[in-house]
Amino acid sequence: MFKKIILALCVLNLIQAGSVFALGQDREDGLPGMPYRTPTDKDFRVCADPENLPYSNQKGEGFENKIAEVLAKDLGKELSYEFWLDRQGYLRNTINAQRCDVIIGMGSDVDSLRTSKPYYRSGYVFVYRKSSNYNIKDWDAEDLKKGFIGIVGESPPTIPLRDHDLMANARPYRLQRDLNLSPGHMIDDLVAGKIDVAIIWGPIGGYYAKQSKEPLVVVPVPEYKSVNVKGKEEWNISVAVRKKDKDRMEMIQGALDRNQAKILKILDDYGIPHKPIILGDKIGN
Repeated sequence: MFKKIILALCVLNLIQAGSVFALGQDREDGLPGMPYRTPTDKDFRVCADPENLPYSNQKGEGFENKIAEVLAKDLGKELSYEFWLDRQGYLRNTINAQRCDVIIGMGSDVDSLRTSKPYYRSGYVFVYRKSSNYNIKDWDAEDLKKGFIGIVGESPPTIPLRDHDLMANARPYRLQRDLNLSPGHMIDDLVAGKIDVAIIWGPIGGYYAKQSKEPLVVVPVPEYKSVNVKGKEEWNISVAVRKKDKDRMEMIQGALDRNQAKILKILDDYGIPHKPIILGDKIGN
């Protein structure tokens, strides 16, 4: 999840707790002693986190795993992975070290890599228990004042939360997830009644809400009226390759264009909230 939230948070703290991400050089060897790989035309080698649902895991159960399968099949290439925890140093030790060539989900604005046209757009969501009878559509909802609000510390929604005098209700969660906990542990706390509303990145909130036995309501957080780098709530998402890999990106772009309907179905199957893409939407616009 690091590169996903980082895509918003780098704007806050780093400009991934790094990216919109941990910036890398054109070519690095990563950790000392690790073998150097030369990419081949037969490979469709993807950089991915080994245990970070809903995005990816080593069993191939994430939605980005499924999208990678669609693209590799379309291109007639052999899908393989370089797994690395999606934390600081992720880009340096994967794609920039040439141990893999493709990242399936990356903010469309990241300028250290070459990105495709956006293939989906998502944002933060409000999630709450259906049994609460809350009605939360925006930051002015009275029900936001009634309970504890889970939020990732320093994430973009903290800006409107502060502007609407709701910080006293906030219960912060760490930006860089605890590897001993599920990526969806904020939703677990919501179900357990430890918080009353979760404000969380949409793909995580939507996926874990869909998995929950407790009926949950998922509502997109509206783009904040005073949108700037720090308060931006919605993001275009692309496939990324190394900056120099123009031919590889042209090939992948063709596969994305041919399989857009399949990709959107994968997102829907996983409960990933998505909105119409806004072309030309840039960080801070």
